[in-house]
Amino acid sequence: MGELFIVGIGSGKSNSLTGEARAALAAAQLICGYTVYVEQAAEMFPGKAVYATPMMRELERCHYALAEAQKGKSIAMVCSGDAGVYGMAAPVLELLPQYPGVTVRVVAGVTAALSGAALLGAPLGHDFCVISLSDLLTPWETIEKRLRCAAEGDFAIALYNPSSKRRSAHLRKACDVLLETRRGETVCGIVRNAGRDGESARLLTLAELRDTEVDMLTTVFIGSSQTKDIGGRMVTPRGYGL
Repeated sequence: MGELFIVGIGSGKSNSLTGEARAALAAAQLICGYTVYVEQAAEMFPGKAVYATPMMRELERCHYALAEAQKGKSIAMVCSGDAGVYGMAAPVLELLPQYPGVTVRVVAGVTAALSGAALLGAPLGHDFCVISLSDLLTPWETIEKRLRCAAEGDFAIALYNPSSKRRSAHLRKACDVLLETRRGETVCGIVRNAGRDGESARLLTLAELRDTEVDMLTTVFIGSSQTKDIGGRMVTPRGYGL
């Protein structure tokens, strides 16, 4: 039987690949995944066979990759960021019992919460949580509950998928939930195109964030009650009492 590597490729730039991810892609006979990510990986490893599907056909590509691995091939399923954070690791492992004999290895990558945080400073220096605002697979009521619990727990928060054409008001709705318990002056940050061309990052308050337009290429960071703006860097203290 073959082996299926589920590979997080970070931002898609070659310098964001971990050593393990680079080795897995180099060893793979076939690179499989969402069209954009396959194209990014193929640029770094030209000459590889590829199989790509568009959005909304995730399970199709999972079945294909597992079936090819069952034939004895070495397959790399690529995801942006980290394969285990809103990536393909979970569905592949859910389907794995249908493909006995296939070995699956999840290869860690640099998720947007980490690459974006590095650009802002240290917004995730203490306890934090990551919440997606996409209600495509998760009901908005559940997302709202998670936001409220994170706010009440005083976690720093990283928001994925903050807005789209169909969900243009979701970030504003999320901010309204957070403002129930967080001050309007709470330090926040937004990062767009982390690790890609056109990369940008800036700080703003929670009140300002509520009326800010963002897109799917943006990661949003909400500070805890302890988060500070230190010389233009977003910092959530670890608690050393400095």
